[in-house]
Amino acid sequence: MEYKYTVLTNTMLGALMAAINMNIVMITLPAIFKGLGIDPFQSGEFIYLLWILMGYSIVLASILVTFGRISDIFGRTRMYTLGFIIFTVGSVLLSIIPGGTKNTGATILIGFRMIQAVGAGFLMVNSTALLTDAFPGNERGKALGINQISFVVGSLLGLIIGGLLSSFDWHMVFIVNVPFAVAGTLWSIVKLKETAPRQKVGIDFLGNLSLALSLILISLGFTYTLMPYGNQQMGWGSPWVIASFILGTALIFAFIAIERRVKNPLFNLSLFKIKPFAYGNISLFLAAMGRGAIMFLVVIWLQGIYLPLHGFSYSQTPFWAGIYMLPMLLGMVVFGPVGGVLTDKYGARLYATLGMVISAVGLVLLTMVPYNFNVWFFEIILVVIGIGGGLFASPNTTAIMNAVASKDRASANGMRMTINNVASTISMAVFFSITITIFSLKVPGAMYSDAIKIGVPTSIATILAGIPPSGALFGAFLGVSPMSIIPQSLFALIPLGARAALESNSFFPNVIGPSFIIGLDYAIYIALAMSILGAIFSALMGERYVHEEHGISIEAKETLQGGGNVGGK
Repeated sequence: MEYKYTVLTNTMLGALMAAINMNIVMITLPAIFKGLGIDPFQSGEFIYLLWILMGYSIVLASILVTFGRISDIFGRTRMYTLGFIIFTVGSVLLSIIPGGTKNTGATILIGFRMIQAVGAGFLMVNSTALLTDAFPGNERGKALGINQISFVVGSLLGLIIGGLLSSFDWHMVFIVNVPFAVAGTLWSIVKLKETAPRQKVGIDFLGNLSLALSLILISLGFTYTLMPYGNQQMGWGSPWVIASFILGTALIFAFIAIERRVKNPLFNLSLFKIKPFAYGNISLFLAAMGRGAIMFLVVIWLQGIYLPLHGFSYSQTPFWAGIYMLPMLLGMVVFGPVGGVLTDKYGARLYATLGMVISAVGLVLLTMVPYNFNVWFFEIILVVIGIGGGLFASPNTTAIMNAVASKDRASANGMRMTINNVASTISMAVFFSITITIFSLKVPGAMYSDAIKIGVPTSIATILAGIPPSGALFGAFLGVSPMSIIPQSLFALIPLGARAALESNSFFPNVIGPSFIIGLDYAIYIALAMSILGAIFSALMGERYVHEEHGISIEAKETLQGGGNVGGK
């Protein structure tokens, strides 16, 4: 087997494992929280959902560029192998967290997920760089497209396996990763070799610190805006949130100033003079902002609203939510490699742009769907979104990685993935903010009036209407009946018919469904604007550009062009 295919198969294994982990956790969160004994309606519990969703991304956003530089210095293959080892350790630790430990268990879970994120960081930052090094410029799009297949297949397996395991033992969702991680570790030790020369440069400690702190502070600010503050349902007025944004923004400006002066900068700002690299990363940021939280909101929609309304028990909803999401993944499986092959031949601009346009069409169609939708129309929309995502991803990645020299690829990929993770984290916070804001305006009144209609006494309907908006969203996702918030001493006041209605699978989904769909539509409008802007920047990337084929340094080209843009036309 040629070495390039050895690299491809190993990185496919890493992508498969990462995708299984990401999707299996997302789909089995209800089982995990129930296993830990979390009560979604208690004040402050929603923060655990946020941290399990966003903590992983925050860690990745903070470390990827640093890990790219470390990999350039100590060897990409060595650090890639280390990533498998750390990920294995994190998965094993997650699988032994005791059930029923409530907030303590959730806190430990978040910490061990962050260990997983460190391992994933080394894998993510090096896999694309290893592939780009191993394949010539006219085959990279195809290799990245094939690699994307394994990610999509892993996503598919994660959704299905997660749905199946969630009804047995939530610990198993973390054990699933271990065989893949061990196999990847052994294979990379035996088969992979260092092909890129190590760079003897120092580490930019000041740049590392300022970038990591700025990203952490901004991410924390967005996270805690979703928590109530004082009499407000959102935390935008919290002094901690305001301070996080101010300090985080100040540190970004400090980071830019440091990078312009330091001898060996962490973030090679000169790469942004290359048109495909700059515009490719801007369009990636916009794409990640647009889709970052939308698909998770769709999963909440399925698990907390649609499937219960159609007779599925809450123990079945994780599996069937995975099944309902398959058409989107199939669209990505087919069009990911197609986009990669076409990019090798004709360049990335047309296909990345077309992918963003198709994604925008899918989002427009999604705004036409009611909360209790026609399943066939819904599945067609997911196929369209999947086709757009698949057609965008490989061309965009290929354009960015083709634009840089081999010596810069690990750090350039770290920059690319940092931009992606920062956008995803911001997207999650912004779109959750929109949804919870709509909930705070609509759900209390809907809860009160619907409870009165089924015969619930006024005093108890008032208690139900007092469920925090974030708790209502969290409770719907976990499939917890609002009856759990009513004191046991008041149960006798509720007529039997009203009690049966409250405990049914239809009451809570019908209360929150209309409000949820309004919030989702507002989020989709923002995502749609991001997709259109992403298409514009993809169109500005220029013609096909491969660094090796041009055989000229950035500095030399700038001299020839009088300091103009490099790459593209």
